[in-house]
Amino acid sequence: MQGRVLGAGVLGALVMVLASFVVNGIFGFTARLELRPVPNEAAVYTLLKETIVEPGGYMVNPPVVPGQGFPANEPAFRIHYAGVGHEAAGRLQLLRLVTVLVATTLAAWIVSMASGRVLASYARRFGFFVLLGLWLAVFSDLPRHDIGGHPWSSAVALGGFDLGLWALAGAVMAWRLRPEPAAPDTARRSS
Repeated sequence: MQGRVLGAGVLGALVMVLASFVVNGIFGFTARLELRPVPNEAAVYTLLKETIVEPGGYMVNPPVVPGQGFPANEPAFRIHYAGVGHEAAGRLQLLRLVTVLVATTLAAWIVSMASGRVLASYARRFGFFVLLGLWLAVFSDLPRHDIGGHPWSSAVALGGFDLGLWALAGAVMAWRLRPEPAAPDTARRSS
């Protein structure tokens, strides 16, 4: 079964990478949600470069109103800085590929440990992968909607995208994890 688990993980990773390339690389889905242009970008960039010098996550809030706290209906901004620039893109893409391979292989291993009833049915194996994808989307994508985070519609769209990736990968991983055919009973043949 170990070979089937590794094979399922590799196939799942391949499907995820190809689907991500088509949806993001060709159609620019996540770029429209997460990489929107900033008006007056040069001035904003200069201010951020001078102000944010240490890697980390930052919040930019409106000034506090004495005795009232933060004013209502004023925007709050979240800024992430990893300490690297565009020169790290290739290295980070390689890390993402390894992460996808590890995630799909772990998911295949989890499904391979399921009961015989789950393993006996393609639909149940596939459903197990979809449930894993739903779990990940609910606990990693939907919480992106918060103060300084994504608008609710973007968080739901990103969650749906990740769930779709897991469903596509799950379809091939469920196929690869099909049970091996039962060996013929040799004891009955010899009698």
